[in-house]
Amino acid sequence: MRQSSAVFRMIAPLIAVGVLLVGCGPSPVPNSAPSQTAAPAPAQTAASDKPLRVAPAPSALNLPAGSLYKNPTNNRNELVLADVRHTAVLIGDSQAMPAGSWPQQGIAALGYKLHVVGMGGTGYVATNGKTGNYIDALQRGDWVLPYGEPPLIVVEGGGNDATQRATDAQITGNAERLLAALKTRYPGSRLAMIGTLARGISNGGGRRTEVDALLGRIAAKHGIPFVSAGDWLTRYDAIGDLQDGVHLRATGHAKLGVALARELTALGLTARPDNPQPAK
Repeated sequence: MRQSSAVFRMIAPLIAVGVLLVGCGPSPVPNSAPSQTAAPAPAQTAASDKPLRVAPAPSALNLPAGSLYKNPTNNRNELVLADVRHTAVLIGDSQAMPAGSWPQQGIAALGYKLHVVGMGGTGYVATNGKTGNYIDALQRGDWVLPYGEPPLIVVEGGGNDATQRATDAQITGNAERLLAALKTRYPGSRLAMIGTLARGISNGGGRRTEVDALLGRIAAKHGIPFVSAGDWLTRYDAIGDLQDGVHLRATGHAKLGVALARELTALGLTARPDNPQPAK
């Protein structure tokens, strides 16, 4: 018995050392733990480095004019025009809608064909119960814009916003949204704005003339050419050409069409020739 105790006293330190060595080893990895060995993550690509999806030229689609095309770059239906390179887009209200309206006459006089979208009773904020305001109607696809890149896009309006008592903040917010959407969708197109047709602040123009001035400030902020029409009914003696206090007869459209063409020309918005001749 004494011999056994002596032997135990001799080997006990060795056992303790073994236990300590085992305790300092690496902990076992649970079976559920994922492997820590993996291929390196792919390098991140900056957004600006991502390849842009470029839609084919309208002529490459082999679709007849008037066809709707689902543009893969923005996932929207767009209208194939016969000659988008020479077509200006006009977005507007009842001042712009009738064939031969003063906005249509003024733009056509600069050498453009026209694609007109919009509806009476609408505006930057105003709606008519059938469709939304300018930006909402375009975003929903109520009005179809052309495929390709038109040389000029003109936005006219504001009268219905004045009638429906839209605030400056509401008009500004929606105008900003509209301009941003158009710039994104047609980055190569020139933009222009036509203000609100009215009598002028000293001749009873009231809120309509105020909206015209507000739109002018918004256009200036974005560096967009702007034609103020806030006193045109008085300036161009067109009050007598009104048929209902707001809308013009053919004679009034003719007067203001000439005035608009002159203003747009002064802003350098005439149609550009395909092959400009070198200066002599």
